[in-house]
Amino acid sequence: MPWQEVSTVLLRQEFVMLATAEGANVRALCRRYTISPKTGYKWLGRYRRQGRAGVTDRSRRPHRSPTRTAPALERAVLAVRAAHPVWGGRKIRAVLLARGHPTLPSPSTMTAILKRHGQIAPEAAPQHTAWQRFEHDAPNRLWQMDFKGHFALLAGRCHPLTVLDDHSRFAVGLQACGDQTGQTVQARLTACFRRYGLPEAILVDNGPPWGSDAEHPHTPLTAWLIRLGVRIRHGRPYHPQTQGKDERFHRTLKAEVLGTRVLRDLAQCQREFDRWREVYNLQRPHEALAMAVPASRYRVSPRAFPEVLPPIEYGPADLVRKVAEGGELSYRNRTFRVGKAFRGYPVALRPTLVDGVLDVFFCHQRVAQVNLRNHEELH
Repeated sequence: MPWQEVSTVLLRQEFVMLATAEGANVRALCRRYTISPKTGYKWLGRYRRQGRAGVTDRSRRPHRSPTRTAPALERAVLAVRAAHPVWGGRKIRAVLLARGHPTLPSPSTMTAILKRHGQIAPEAAPQHTAWQRFEHDAPNRLWQMDFKGHFALLAGRCHPLTVLDDHSRFAVGLQACGDQTGQTVQARLTACFRRYGLPEAILVDNGPPWGSDAEHPHTPLTAWLIRLGVRIRHGRPYHPQTQGKDERFHRTLKAEVLGTRVLRDLAQCQREFDRWREVYNLQRPHEALAMAVPASRYRVSPRAFPEVLPPIEYGPADLVRKVAEGGELSYRNRTFRVGKAFRGYPVALRPTLVDGVLDVFFCHQRVAQVNLRNHEELH
């Protein structure tokens, strides 16, 4: 299958950036991007010889003047601002540096140019203050996943599903969904996994479709992810800052794509999302990354998506029980609830350091705890 219709130039750029990363498996990337090795190596060769211009259509290459004057620089600044109306001086300066401008003024001078031309209101600057967050030390250690608040289309509603790599801020997925069901999320995640591989863990909130209630937070969707070998982490209830990077991504999406626009349908919405996701990953400088772009810090996961789920196996010392239709398991003539997400599956009981208390594991993840002393579950 050839390159997808959505911005082939940007897909080429994403492909070559990931393919030139240390330790990258080019042929595996070709399979994930559904292109032939011949095509992949062709664009990789052009990128190595000519840089980004080598994978850009000739008709889209920007005209570059050998001499630059102050008015020319201001025009360049304003052109970037026109293409990205919410970008500030720091991002615009980083973009112009990447395009080869040899000498540029400071970000504050860039901001002054925008203010002088009425592009930034004087009172807007204090609203943009950077603050640091914890990040994982390598790509694919943790992905953050959530639905942005749904909004009306001319035909129906859109529920944007966002998936962000914690280390690089690389937008692994940005999908225009018609609902928030587990089946929809599983189908969209499968496409992400086939291209980028499996993460070690995914951070989600406690609501549907990845949470059911405080006592039994798992759903069929998270059970499927656990079977894939992905560890599920639920954020603290009523603390959206736990998923701060994804929340910040949502604000950027609203500012740079949605704004006051009214989109026609899910198909148009997805086209806009695809176009902007490539800009966000490959072109938009990120202040938390020292003005690098997310794709420069992202690497595809070496853990490929298995088309067939692996069998569920436990150790010889485990006490294995099958979860009944109602979400309960039986042990020593007692019944304990572990959640309907695991009905029909085997789970393992493992003793803890506390006498009479056992952990309940589904595959690699602890999903419940039972107390034989008072016949209650502990979580």
